Amino acid sequence: MLDWRFFTERTCAAVRALGSERHRHSTRWALCLSDPFEFACGLFALLAAGKQIVLPSNHKPAALLPLAGLYDSVLDDLDGLLANGAGGPCAKLRIDPRAPLSLVTSGSSGVPKVIQKTLAQFEAEIHTLATLWGTVMRGVTVVASVPHHHIYGLLFRLLWPLAAGQPFDRMTCVEPADVRARLAALQNTVLVSSPAQLTRWPSLINLTQLTPPPGLIFSSGGPLPAETAAIYTQAFGAAPIEVYGSTETGGIAWRCQPQATHQNEVSDAWTPMPAIDVRCDTEGALQLRSPHLPDDQWWRMEDAVQIEADGRFRLRGRLDRIIKLEEKRVSLPELEHVLMRHPWVKQAAVAPLNGARMTLGALLTLTEEGIQAWRSAASRRFITQALRRYLAEYFDGVVLPRHWRFCMQLPFDERGKLSVTQLATRFATHPLQPEVLAEWCDDNTALLELHVPATLIHFSGHFPGLPILPGVVQIDWVVRYAAHYFARCNGFQTLEQIKFLSMVRPGTTLRLALAHDPERARITFRYYVGERDYATGRIVYSKSAVV
Repeated sequence: MLDWRFFTERTCAAVRALGSERHRHSTRWALCLSDPFEFACGLFALLAAGKQIVLPSNHKPAALLPLAGLYDSVLDDLDGLLANGAGGPCAKLRIDPRAPLSLVTSGSSGVPKVIQKTLAQFEAEIHTLATLWGTVMRGVTVVASVPHHHIYGLLFRLLWPLAAGQPFDRMTCVEPADVRARLAALQNTVLVSSPAQLTRWPSLINLTQLTPPPGLIFSSGGPLPAETAAIYTQAFGAAPIEVYGSTETGGIAWRCQPQATHQNEVSDAWTPMPAIDVRCDTEGALQLRSPHLPDDQWWRMEDAVQIEADGRFRLRGRLDRIIKLEEKRVSLPELEHVLMRHPWVKQAAVAPLNGARMTLGALLTLTEEGIQAWRSAASRRFITQALRRYLAEYFDGVVLPRHWRFCMQLPFDERGKLSVTQLATRFATHPLQPEVLAEWCDDNTALLELHVPATLIHFSGHFPGLPILPGVVQIDWVVRYAAHYFARCNGFQTLEQIKFLSMVRPGTTLRLALAHDPERARITFRYYVGERDYATGRIVYSKSAVV
């Protein structure tokens, strides 16, 4: 365990290094340390050295390239800094509360956006968190499944524990097995997570195996589905505490589902944090005044709200997700909300798609009932037509989604966010791959519905006047999908009983069934449409490659 003394010594050493001749003239630093402890040391060293800090949302080299104009140097190796930049003595650390930090967020559009904050704003937010939940933080270790370089992780897993004098775990627990191991090892814990992770975990692990359970679970990045909150309530006696806010505003409000009103009715309303005033403007948008903001002016959000008589409020979707199609206004959150009321739909994300004219694409995860309906139907088209008929009861036909995809899980990022860019890629075509219209898998079987577009380069020259999909391409797709859905299915060895029974022409929509036999180290596949087989066979892997 690393203690406070080691933290201050390492931070002071970094301050000395930053003051050396080698680094003295670099004033703007991108802080890209993947270890939370090293990140904390680097953060306070840069602040104490009077440097300007940029916190990128992604530390990958390609993601840093568009931000090159924002910084002079990158701090991604603290040991390297200390080894190459020895400087003079480090006096008592003094940090200006107005010290600037620039947080880079992708925003809803995927375009990097720079948010200017000060250390004083973070201090105000930590004070708010301590007011609400400070007693719970005593004697606990903070365990996290979210990164520390975004505002939520930065506050909840680093700055708040440091201010409270409580330890934080250096490991980022991506999988539920990691969480289980850390909770068992550390005993008294608070868990900082996201809606995407909390929603996924119950299908991967029995929550009662998380022992001892954390004293509190925090969630931020989006609303937690009510059914997920109920699962955690049943397992632990209380649902996660959800925090609503943004990079610009910091924390705004919180809730814990299911919570009862004074009439004993379950409510999904949010309670403003202490010292935060909220109101609704003429367009239905939330406005707030907050000590987490740089001044005392009213700040307008793009979230539509309904203010309750008791001062709480309900979220009613994003105002910036209201678009026009064929001169008709449509709320994308409302479309998603109505879709998720259908018994076949578990989660829904609707995005505008730009082509010859704007259309909508719907990316869905299905319930067990929905999966069964799709698997038993001749094609996904049966499901999409039923969903369109259902939506037509609520919306004009011109605004209904024209493109549909069924996936195992929505493409949330590490912060539990969905961007327009991420969604649009699920509807894009690729010159080498089919369009995955629907997918489902369990431990040893997978079923995909694939559209074979005429734009595939494999049709070029094969054959003139009668384009057909080469058999070797079909085998390549099987190998790729097997490796994707079944762990460690690589080490291709041989083919068995391969049969190409029907020609695959441009525009065909096929189903591909994969069956994994780990004991015999092979994948059995079948391309088919209805009762008609297009190709069948087996792919054998080396025994050491298949688990």
